[in-house]
This record gives sequence, structure tokens and C-alpha cells, in this order.
Amino acid sequence: MTINPIKKNPSQVALSALMEESNSLPSPLLPESMIQQWNSLTPEVKAALIAYEMNAPGPSKVSSVSSFTSTTSSSDGDSEDKTETGAIVEEDKVAGTKTVLTPLERAPENVFEITKTTSQKSTEVKKTSASTVTTKTIISTTTKGWRNVFTLPISYDVNMVQNGSLLDPANLQMLEATGVHPEGYNRRYAVVDAAVEAAYGQRIRDYFTAHGIQLHTTVINGGEADKRPEAVDKLLDAMCEYKLRRREPFLAIGGGCVLDIAGLAACTYRRGVPFVRVPTTLLSIVDASVGVKNGVDYCCAPMNESFKNRVGSFYAPSSCLLDTAFIASQDNRNISNGFGEIMKLALVRSQDLFEILETHGKGLIDSKFTKCATIPDGVSQRVIDLSIQIMLEELGPNLWEYNLERCVDYGHTFSKLLEMVPGADIMHGEAVNIDGFFCCLISFLRGYVTMETVERVFKCMQSLELPTTSSHMKPDLAWQSCKDAIEHRNGAQRIPLITGIGESVVVSDITREEIDRALDLLAKFEHQKSGE
Repeated sequence: MTINPIKKNPSQVALSALMEESNSLPSPLLPESMIQQWNSLTPEVKAALIAYEMNAPGPSKVSSVSSFTSTTSSSDGDSEDKTETGAIVEEDKVAGTKTVLTPLERAPENVFEITKTTSQKSTEVKKTSASTVTTKTIISTTTKGWRNVFTLPISYDVNMVQNGSLLDPANLQMLEATGVHPEGYNRRYAVVDAAVEAAYGQRIRDYFTAHGIQLHTTVINGGEADKRPEAVDKLLDAMCEYKLRRREPFLAIGGGCVLDIAGLAACTYRRGVPFVRVPTTLLSIVDASVGVKNGVDYCCAPMNESFKNRVGSFYAPSSCLLDTAFIASQDNRNISNGFGEIMKLALVRSQDLFEILETHGKGLIDSKFTKCATIPDGVSQRVIDLSIQIMLEELGPNLWEYNLERCVDYGHTFSKLLEMVPGADIMHGEAVNIDGFFCCLISFLRGYVTMETVERVFKCMQSLELPTTSSHMKPDLAWQSCKDAIEHRNGAQRIPLITGIGESVVVSDITREEIDRALDLLAKFEHQKSGE
């Protein structure tokens, strides 16, 4: 909010207004001698005379200029005016409120003294045999206080690292990402996924040893079952024991669950410390590393029910370091799981990405994103680049999700409850893909896409070894997902549906009947067996 106060005082403003008005009046209004006398006066005397006339009782031609305002916006019944004193007047005609914000001298762009007046109007009509009496009542209340206005600057780099070089001591990116420290400060802190520790733990420590730095690590399990508040507590205990400094960035190395846990801990420790994301799975490279969301699943004791990502924060990393060489250590199911999020992006935003998946998706899984004779050079990097860029384009202007109609929520309506079914062996990307294909069927039933498109999507998903259905995808679960979406998305379903490959809309009118019809259609496809 920028304040541009008018520098003239009220008398000067009135003087200017009067002179402008007198210049437009017919010449016989004043005798020439009187005009000459007026012009002979000093500006200060003229201003004093005008001020006296304006404050005197009786009508005045220039009295209206004493409340100079200029409306800067007026939408949805709201308006914002700036007065000559620099105060801002906000009016909400719908709510019946008028708020005057006066900037404070020492922080004029951020802190304002506010006076808010609320007017409530009521009309009562009483009819008698003789007459009709209408009584109008206006009740006004005024409150005072202050408003703080501050825009938080958010900036973080998502860095592509040359394939396989992140843990090479000659590559200083990981060292530099942990911050500039005083000479002699020779320790660093990292939280590491248990699977990453087993595969790369010694190489990570050797990297810092080569630079004369002792690395302190906390190892946590990176499975969905471990994504709980207890994991955050464990990490906070370790940070306290290590005595992590207020501005000291720490490393979070692992899959999406570990990055989510670390981000939530970073947000709460000392009310916020920097952290560096180092994703090590395909899913976390294209999804968890890109945005600013962190969170854990939460079990509500009174309800005896678990909720996915119910507790979390919006908190940006200081930077992200992406080395696709980590993907090679994953098995095929985990790589396919990552393709669940990539498929989502292709369906809602990029026909180009979808066609790459159709042509080379299976080969990328088999080669684990390493150089392969059957995959043209640059294809694997193109998939990563497109996925990250699309996510950033969608998330960047809407990091705090003020706009809840987001195409990247495709596949994230029915999947949430699927993932939380007790005993269900469904990974996140798999659940997203099941949800995505189900929504594709709803699009077909609405006439948004043809059956040819549905079958093309189905065939591509199967080539990526992604499940397209689940034994847990029942009518009650699907309909409950729609109701939960209304709660999560502030009063409306806001469910993305595709209207073509690479195009989408958001709807809020899916019915129980549509759900049942889509489930009947889902059962007619020959699905591959999933891992559940």
C-alpha cells in the first residue's frame, strides 16, 4: 500500500479551486476595480480571507472543496479514497463500513491508525386501519485501532545440478547453500532420509570432511506412515541439542515426506530458520521441492481418524538442489510413483509433456533416467524441466493459495482418502493417478472429452506402470471425498477436470449420481494389478 499525500494545505487547495472557478465565470461577475484590488493582495492574505469565508456560516460556492478525495478503486461495493492529509478512506457499501486509515509518522507505509464506523440500517413498517407508519433506524458504532500492512518477500532458487555431481567435493553448491559462516566454524547440520543414509550416507559425510567440516545428521524414516508430528518433535529435539543458529541453513536430504517434515520443523524452530531441500526421488524432485508447502498427517484422537497433511505451513526453502542421478537408486515402482505427479501436470497443462510420456515413459522407467541408447539425448531432462516449470508457473503467483481454483489440484480430491485407508498399500503418486483417471471418466460423462481421449490416457498410464483403480475406490469414499473437498477448499468442491489433453476447468457441481456412473464405467476397464 503506497501513500501519496497531497502537499498543499486546505487554504491553498481552496485558493486554487476558487481561482479556477473564477476564471470560468462570466466577466461581469466582479467589477474590474475589485479584481485589481484582489490581485494586489499577497497570497497569504488571500488564503486567510478564503479560509475565513469557508468557515463562516451560510452558503459558500467553494465549500465542497474542503473534502478533496479521489477514488482509486471501487469493486464489489468497496472503494478506497485518499484525502489531502494522506489518510485513506475505505468504504464497503455491502457491509456498511467506513474505515479511515491514517499513516503513522515513523512507519507511514506500514502502520496506520484506523477508525472504523459501521452503520446498520433497519426499516420497520406498521400498518393500522388508518395509516401506515414506516420507521427507519440507523445504528452506528465506531471502533479504533491500528493496521499493520507488510508484504513478505519470497524468493528461492530451484537449482539443477549437473547430473551426478552434487556429492563431488569439487562441486561447491551444497557447501555454499549451507551459508556463509565465520572462519573456524567447521560444522553443519542435516536431516537425512533413512533410505538415503543407507545408500549415500558415507558419501554425504565424505563431502563435508573433504572441506574440513564435521556433519551432524539426524536420520528419520521417509515413509508415509512416519509423516507424523512425532517426527517433527524428534527433529526439533535434535536441532536444540545441536544448537542450530538463528540464520544457519540446514540440509534436508530425502524424499517428499522427509522434506515436508523438515520444512515444518524449520518453520517452527526459533520461529523460522533457513533450510535447503535436496530431493532424492523423482516424486520429490518434480513436486515437493518446488513449492512452499510443508506438513504432516494428523490423527485426531477424539475422532480416532487420520487426516492427510492436516497440520502444516507455507514456508519457503532458502534454495533447492536437484540432482537427477539420485533417481537411479530407486526401484521401478518408486519411479512410476513419481510419474503420477508428472502425468497430472501433462493432463492439465501440457500436451507436449503428455506426448513425451506416451513415447518414452516406459523407457525412462527402465533406464531410471540414466543415459540409454533407446532414449534420445535430452528427453529425460526435458521431462524434469517441463514438470518443474509448469509447477512453478502455477504455484508462483499463488504460493499461499489465495485462489483455491488450482489446476494442479487435479488428482488430489479422491486420492487423499485413498491414501489414508488403513492397510492400503498405495503410494502418493499412485493415488493421484487413480484419482486422475477417475476424473477423466467424469470429464467423459460430462462430454468434455471423447472416449478416444480416455483410452489414450488409460494406455499411457498403463505404460508408466501406474494403477488406474483401487479396491478401496467405493461410492461412499468417493462421495465423502467430494464433501471433504468442500471443507478444504472453503465452501466449494473446486475439482479440476480435463477438457482435453493439456486443458482443464474447475467445477463445483459434481453429484452423487455422477460419482456412481463414473465408478460403474471405471469397473469396465481392464486394469493392471496395483501394489495394494
